[in-house]
Amino acid sequence: MALSGFWKSCLSRFEQELSPQQFNTWIKPLGLEGEETPEKGLRLIAPNGFVQKWVRERYLQRIIEYGTQYFSLPVSVELIVNGKFKETRFTPDTPSLLLASSTYQSSIPTEPVVLPEVKATKPIKNSGYDKSRLIHSFTFQNLVVGKANNLARAAAEQVADNPGGAYNPLFIYGGTGLGKTHLIHATGNEILCRHPEYVVRYVHAEDYYQDVVRAYQQKSFDTFKRYYRSLDVLLIDDVQFLNGKNRSQEEFFFAFNALIEAKKQIIITCDTYPKDINGLDDRLVTRFDWGLTVQIEPPELEMRVAILKSKAMAQGIVLDDESSFFIAKHLRSNVRELEGSLNKVLAFSQFRKTSINLELVKEALKDIVGSVRNVSLESIQKTVADYYKIKAGEFFSKKRTRAVSRPRQVAMWLCREITSHSYPEIGDAFGGRDHTTVIHAVKTIDAARLRENELNHDLHILLQVLKG
Repeated sequence: MALSGFWKSCLSRFEQELSPQQFNTWIKPLGLEGEETPEKGLRLIAPNGFVQKWVRERYLQRIIEYGTQYFSLPVSVELIVNGKFKETRFTPDTPSLLLASSTYQSSIPTEPVVLPEVKATKPIKNSGYDKSRLIHSFTFQNLVVGKANNLARAAAEQVADNPGGAYNPLFIYGGTGLGKTHLIHATGNEILCRHPEYVVRYVHAEDYYQDVVRAYQQKSFDTFKRYYRSLDVLLIDDVQFLNGKNRSQEEFFFAFNALIEAKKQIIITCDTYPKDINGLDDRLVTRFDWGLTVQIEPPELEMRVAILKSKAMAQGIVLDDESSFFIAKHLRSNVRELEGSLNKVLAFSQFRKTSINLELVKEALKDIVGSVRNVSLESIQKTVADYYKIKAGEFFSKKRTRAVSRPRQVAMWLCREITSHSYPEIGDAFGGRDHTTVIHAVKTIDAARLRENELNHDLHILLQVLKG
């Protein structure tokens, strides 16, 4: 009973210290074998080799420390992979891509990473759909949701529930290939499903510009204005493409005002924060701030795994844990990159006429994986220090002024986000600080990001710089 009591205590401590994604993915799947006395050591069972390696590198030392504290004597911990956990079976009726067995919880959490349901999407049948230019296959149902896009997804659903009333305009920004276009189409599709009578129009900013040019050439500005101001929902993608196009910006400004005054919904996507769009009229930037601005970030590891499994399942392929973890761990930047790598693996498998396994994945992606840039803790510290115009040596000092403490917390958060270093290792790199200080910094930044747009902007820029 002593060991089981310790493990319950250990789980409770990790659950308090880690985010839900981290706890559900790495700690909860572990099992404690046997009821031996602590003097004989503890044996923990991991569901697969990737979880075993990740836990060994990042959490094992803390488990040993907890054990020493709990039993008041030194303990050893053995971390093994049990063969009976290696194979996960799937059935076509499974709504999520990983089944939970009676012996352990899936290493891919169902919360907060939500896998899309494996079912056909209900078709939209109304005359407005063809004119909307929406991509029917982009829906909320087949969008993988995680920490990286959870806020944007929630805001989009609120807009679909109450177009013109909630968050108007809704401005969604983030890097290339993160799912902004999927989300804007999904919102439009959902609105049309609920309101078939609505006039909904999706337009890429470049196409809007072409519409303006055509109206100018054909002297049909009255028709152009009448059309865009008659819409119930305007979805404009990649608004940064209007930079430097003064006449198009002017027409969009007037259309924007008319739609907002009529309580019609506008949703905009962009690759950067509104104030950072070069060559855009300040009047437009100000109006983008009238509603809600939300960011889609690069997907975290758990979400990348879920996306890979979802994309593979859509092609009738079951991707095993080790293969999906390997791809997700080495390719971090965006969904498009993940999908491209998965397609390369599938093509490689077909060419070789062999099933997909870890060795095949490594062979297929050896060129891509070999070119991924490794970011050191030192380079993160220097980049953050330069960005906030302080000396990197300040991170090692005991200063607690906001001018130093906030950049230090940002640097710790980035170390945790884009490297595989453990909390203790990160703490050591910041002047020998305790791992609990790093945990506090990560949680502080995670919480602040939900309410501080300026901090979100800083993190977005720093991530782009560090990832090259």
